[in-house]
Amino acid sequence: MRGKIRNQQPPMRPPWAEGEDDFVQLCSRCDDCINACEDRLLFRGSGGFPEISFQSAGCDFCGDCLTACTAGALQAPVPAPSLAWRHRASIKPECLSLNGIVCRSCGDACDTDAIRFRLETGGRATPLLDQELCNGCGECLAVCPTQSISLQIPEAS
Repeated sequence: MRGKIRNQQPPMRPPWAEGEDDFVQLCSRCDDCINACEDRLLFRGSGGFPEISFQSAGCDFCGDCLTACTAGALQAPVPAPSLAWRHRASIKPECLSLNGIVCRSCGDACDTDAIRFRLETGGRATPLLDQELCNGCGECLAVCPTQSISLQIPEAS
């Protein structure tokens, strides 16, 4: 049996991608956005559609993928990082700092200061994540030694 699991978030598309249904309709799978990404964050994913991976680096929102897309699957009236996608970081319980081990890699990598640390007694530091400041760039994912950060589309409240 093959099929999609219900309530599963779609793969993370390039910045400024249209909604998943529109994106799949518009994307020609030409690989122009993949080839335009100098940081090599984009790859050909399921069905040949571009997806993004933050294993090596985060997105700097240069806009090269947006400019390269002639099919209209990536669109932005203003190519601002805050409009690139709705994904926001979340910190998992496996985080080294949450478990008393000194690590602040994600906070050091976060250009928007969305991840800060509250010092606790005993030298412990608790990560604090401000999703309002997070732009979903993925830089924190790239530097986390335990892969304790994920990007998710926040549920509507």
